[in-house]
Amino acid sequence: MQQQHPVLGILGGLGPMSTVYFYQMLTEHTPARCDQDHLDIVISSRATTPDRTAYILGESNEDPFSQMERDAEMLVKYGATVLAIPCNTAHYFYDRLARSLPVPILNMVQLTVRRAKALGCTRLGILATSGTVDSCTYQRMCRAEDLDCVVPSPQRQQQLMDIIYGQIKQGRRADMAVFHAIADELRAAGCQKAVLGCTELSLIKRDEGLDSFFIDSTEVLAEETLLACGKTPVGF
Repeated sequence: MQQQHPVLGILGGLGPMSTVYFYQMLTEHTPARCDQDHLDIVISSRATTPDRTAYILGESNEDPFSQMERDAEMLVKYGATVLAIPCNTAHYFYDRLARSLPVPILNMVQLTVRRAKALGCTRLGILATSGTVDSCTYQRMCRAEDLDCVVPSPQRQQQLMDIIYGQIKQGRRADMAVFHAIADELRAAGCQKAVLGCTELSLIKRDEGLDSFFIDSTEVLAEETLLACGKTPVGF
């Protein structure tokens, strides 16, 4: 029986620039001599999906899950054999979504935590939206992988949210002095690594350059997506 040709479905738009960057990363890191060597990809970029953090924090009654589920189902109908969601906060809904679909979904949070552990990290700092932090999405995964973790203090977390929502999502440059102060708090707490656990924060690494203290969840997802689709990633 002939093996099914992999087709990647990207459940995107959460936010749009992060989806663009993820698609670009997949393309740049695929070993290709011609167009046909690249992945077959279908993308849903539903920018009007209700805000995940606002719902998780109880600041909105608009549940994004139903829209995410409909779009994921459409990706499958269009031929997707595996799905990726380049949004950490959206992984709050991962288990519900995975149960509702007939194809696997790569778990960005799990893959990133496992990458940190493989790098020898025993205490991981979590840089993410308040929705991701308050829902303990990364903390639970760290516990499952026997990895200690630390989140920013409330003041630093609010500053991080200002960077994500008030700067990056508005197309403005991140305040790097504040960003590094947040990271330094995690270093002082004994963290050997910190995850960029929000795809908007991945754009800081792209635009500003960051050292090896930071693990980019978008990079991890892109590399693991290529492997899952039978490609050997290059350039990471």
